Amino acid sequence: MAREKILVVDDEMEILELIKSCLMEEQYQVLTAENAQKALESLKTEAPDLILLDIMLPDIDGIELCLDIRKFTNAPIIFLSCKSQEMDKVLALSVGGDDYVIKPFLPNELIARIKAHLRRNRFTQQTNQIPSIIEYPGIKVNLDSHEVFIDGKPIVLSGKEFDLLAVLIKNPKRIYSMEQLFQMVWKMDSLENDARTIMVYISNLRKKIEKDPSNPEYIVNVRGVGYKFNSTIYK
Repeated sequence: MAREKILVVDDEMEILELIKSCLMEEQYQVLTAENAQKALESLKTEAPDLILLDIMLPDIDGIELCLDIRKFTNAPIIFLSCKSQEMDKVLALSVGGDDYVIKPFLPNELIARIKAHLRRNRFTQQTNQIPSIIEYPGIKVNLDSHEVFIDGKPIVLSGKEFDLLAVLIKNPKRIYSMEQLFQMVWKMDSLENDARTIMVYISNLRKKIEKDPSNPEYIVNVRGVGYKFNSTIYK
């Protein structure tokens, strides 16, 4: 039986071939891309279970590419980078990355991290198939009863406000454009002025669930891309 499919994105052919060889020895299916354009093309035709993503790419950097990838998939993303500064790691993880490996790396360590993320992802898919109740610090959402609790207190949301929150909280790593949110919540194609509708509903939703709507903790904006639910909340 074929094992999981892994997409490797790196413009250094020597590293690309090394990683590909190591992965094939472990019997993984391997896709490769030397730039962001080819990586996005692969994502549109394939469904990789994990992505290895170099930060320094020839067309756009890995940070920007990660934001685009999160529009398509919640698969684990492991960044590969020569940058070792703490802020580089923080930025990579804040845009949707799951791990950060500094070059040069030991192949066995990389394989171990890949296996750990795939194992965790399999477990999540098997045991957490979008539960009826989703909880994060300070917020609890019952998808069946349409109940929302903030710090244990019930909050009344309109139907569309709840649907919007549900879409975001069910896929906390995925960034949704305003067009995508409109299509998923209103069940129709987005029109030119529907971005304004999403902005109004997001604003109203924040007023009801955020401690400080002007500095939101739950529903955050990714500039120039869209919105996502922040699952790394500590209160």
